[in-house]
Amino acid sequence: MRIGLIIYGGLDTVTGGYLYDRVLVDHLRESGDAVEIISLPERSYAGNISDNWSARLRARLEEQRLDLMLQDEVNHPSLFRLNWKLRRSYPIVSIVHHLRSSEMRAAWRNRLYRVVEKRYLRSVDGFVFNSRTTQGVVQGLVGESKPSVVAHPAGDRFRPGVTPQWISERAHASGPLRVLFLGNVIPRKELHTLINALARLPGNDWRLDVVGSLAFDVDYVRSIRRRIAEAGLERNVTLRDALLDDDLAEHLKQSQLLIVPSSYEGFGIVYLEGMSFGLPSIGSTAGAAHEVI
Repeated sequence: MRIGLIIYGGLDTVTGGYLYDRVLVDHLRESGDAVEIISLPERSYAGNISDNWSARLRARLEEQRLDLMLQDEVNHPSLFRLNWKLRRSYPIVSIVHHLRSSEMRAAWRNRLYRVVEKRYLRSVDGFVFNSRTTQGVVQGLVGESKPSVVAHPAGDRFRPGVTPQWISERAHASGPLRVLFLGNVIPRKELHTLINALARLPGNDWRLDVVGSLAFDVDYVRSIRRRIAEAGLERNVTLRDALLDDDLAEHLKQSQLLIVPSSYEGFGIVYLEGMSFGLPSIGSTAGAAHEVI
């Protein structure tokens, strides 16, 4: 088959959603399908909404000779109106990781996002969901009439190589508890909540490594650095930015506990990655983390 995949930016973007998309593309290509990556520029939400009236973008997408168009749902502001025209050229299937309107923010903003997302979800022919939680949220908005499948993230990009004996010895090692936070440093991942909780414990009892991009929300990162300084936690908390897989694997191997208390996760690949190294994983009850933990 000839398949297109619409995403914002590059497929190598470091998030769980893009990792899911990369694995899907690799699988399709290994199965003999031709997959064309169609990258759209990510701008402001309002800027992306204007894509729906772009004659150039419409022509570019209509010219694609495809048997199927896949779309990452995160692109919904660029496609919620345009899709109604594109469906004349090929069927459209949306890969839904989680809805923007499921995240914690001002109620009026989520109402706006929900209107746009609902129209987008109605404009496609079918869905691939990463979790049953995501499936339930979407079907709660647009019903169950469209074909869909829940495809949990599977496989492992790491080779942990840890044994039950290693895990036991690591858990009982002397010294401060080695806590790992793995995720891009953005408000939804709730790093501030974790730091506030750990700050209530004796400083000699724990160390926190934060592994994730510091570039997605510089204002939030600035507030995190300020909180660390105000609490006198410079010795306890290390912000390491994003790491290459080999370095990340070493941190997963050497840590003793994974905590990512996100306010919402559509699935949470990070918990699977932690548990593959034998790490107890702590998340929140919001979203789909409970399907894994």
